[in-house]
Amino acid sequence: MNTFAKRERIGWIALPLLLTALTACSGGGGASSETLPPAPAPAAPADLCSGTSTTLDCGFEHDTIAREFILYRPSSAGPNAALLLNFHGYGSSARGQFQYADFRALADRDGFMIASPQGTELDGTTHWAVGSWTAASTVDDVGFTAALIDAVDAEYGVDTKRVYATGMSNGGYMSYHLACQLSDRIAAIASVTGSLSPEVRAACSPTRPMPVLQIHGTADDVVPFDGANWTLSMADVMSYWQDANGCAAAPETVALDDANGDGAIPGLDRYQNCTAGADVQLYRMTNMGHIWPELTRGDDIAGVEIVWAFLSRFSI
Repeated sequence: MNTFAKRERIGWIALPLLLTALTACSGGGGASSETLPPAPAPAAPADLCSGTSTTLDCGFEHDTIAREFILYRPSSAGPNAALLLNFHGYGSSARGQFQYADFRALADRDGFMIASPQGTELDGTTHWAVGSWTAASTVDDVGFTAALIDAVDAEYGVDTKRVYATGMSNGGYMSYHLACQLSDRIAAIASVTGSLSPEVRAACSPTRPMPVLQIHGTADDVVPFDGANWTLSMADVMSYWQDANGCAAAPETVALDDANGDGAIPGLDRYQNCTAGADVQLYRMTNMGHIWPELTRGDDIAGVEIVWAFLSRFSI
């Protein structure tokens, strides 16, 4: 296990791993001069979710693997609500991320749904297949994500123009993977302590400008701010999306408040004038390590509020 895997697993081992496992047609036609009716919407898997509260345990089979996720559907969510995908870190769990990066109060307020997917195991450790240290994985996590969106849409109704992805660490890498490979389904992404792996960067092929937010600590010793041979630096990540989105070459840099009074001033780099308004932003958290920032834990920003304020601006 490489340095990233060791540190990432240690950093998450205290989070609860409580997700309950659950189990989870098209027609054809001949040539005709008549106009064919539109194809039916994808059918929801039988018994997609269980539970009667707003927090549901859900699962279905994808590529012969039983896949699971937690779905939070507040009473304020209408029949076509926005959907936020919230991906956990390496060695963590859907429930751990659901509680650690807790968007529920915002979902209650703004009426969107939250899906926290569960990764599969690679050498006994939960992961998302994003290349680099997970290169041995053969799991189709992009296909699983697309199927999850379809399943929730068929069962509850989703505003498919407002599906967003965020995640911590390995979950941040997964968000970038979706930005690269599922840009027709994902409106915008936000990565917290994640990055682009060289493999995902090499195969990245978004079909439209993709709004991107990155939050990263300069003292992160798990996913280095300045990169390594297995992960892109924050400068390289921003440079890729600045170019892909046709943004202005130089970012506007803004000093943020030192909310915790530790003398370390965070900064925000905003790449503007991007094609179709697909902004690119980097929160440079001075001296912050490998954490999801929250004011209640003594950090300078509230991560969930920053992420949702950014993502919710965009639609496909």
